[in-house]
Amino acid sequence: MPNPIEGTALHAAGGVSASTCYLPFHKTKQWSWTTFWLIQALFAWIVVPLVLGVVTVPDYFSILWNAPSKVVWGAFLLGACYGFGGMSFGYATRYIGYSLTYTISIGLSAIIGTMTPLLLRGEVAEYFARPGGDIILTAMGVSMLGVALCGYAGFRKESEIGVSPSFNMRLGLLLTVVGGILSAVFNISLEYGQPIADMAAQNGAGHFEGNAKLIVSTSGCFVVNLVWFLVLAIKQDNLREMTGVNGLGGFDMMKNFLWSAFAGTLWCFQFFFYGLGHVRMGNFQFASWLIHMSMLIFFSFIVGVIMKEWKNVSKGTYIMLITALVILCASFIIMTYGTVVGEEAMAQTSSAR
Repeated sequence: MPNPIEGTALHAAGGVSASTCYLPFHKTKQWSWTTFWLIQALFAWIVVPLVLGVVTVPDYFSILWNAPSKVVWGAFLLGACYGFGGMSFGYATRYIGYSLTYTISIGLSAIIGTMTPLLLRGEVAEYFARPGGDIILTAMGVSMLGVALCGYAGFRKESEIGVSPSFNMRLGLLLTVVGGILSAVFNISLEYGQPIADMAAQNGAGHFEGNAKLIVSTSGCFVVNLVWFLVLAIKQDNLREMTGVNGLGGFDMMKNFLWSAFAGTLWCFQFFFYGLGHVRMGNFQFASWLIHMSMLIFFSFIVGVIMKEWKNVSKGTYIMLITALVILCASFIIMTYGTVVGEEAMAQTSSAR
């Protein structure tokens, strides 16, 4: 049964998981970002998706084996595109800072990832013409306003605190836009792999149907990142860090692996919760990506406040941040209300028949 309130709450859980997934890096010792990334990528895009699929989807491997090859390869290649987007995002943070990169990239991803599947299916007018559709459209506008204010607050924060010597607005913005566009492709990949989820649902997977298609999209992302970061690790001679030649003891080495694996698990669990929330959104599942991305931005800024990243900003900038977060909260409430109104209207129409 559709339950938009539960769906929004599950999307919030996914946002918390996504916004905290890179914090474990700060717990690793004497490991470069490259080494950390290789381990977390293995867990985020291969190990955890496989475990989730095996545990929650009956006859998981049989479903993957019998899935249409066109769907599998399409979702895989679209996932690979997302892999390039993630790398662009990472490099952009070096040039224009985390806050600005995060907000612009995720904001673009939210818009493109939400609207593209509807445009490809020619269903934009149909969805927004449904009962509650006008409320959803309003909520999307409010959400984008909140995202824009978060981005501006982040820009002011980095201007007030000071920019790094590598600051390069032109190159950073270019990489951010590329990262945002390709990040949206991940949602398109998940949409393209929906027939796999449908097969899982018919086989008794229930609300866990999304776990069946996840590995197809994430494996494409993993292959791209594996090749890139292996070449980078060999070039920088970072692979030796995993052998302890840098003087790192066995216990510290194990903790590094565990923290990196935990980071990958957090990343993957954002889409575990996303899948559970998505199926509960009923006739407004198309809004799931926007809700997820907005939640991600909201909680990433909350994490920044908790980590005291905003303690040295001006009062005006801090007030702008709080205002942006309040606007984002309002958009979640409006969107949830719109989906509830829509579902109730659809249910009444069905019962009248």
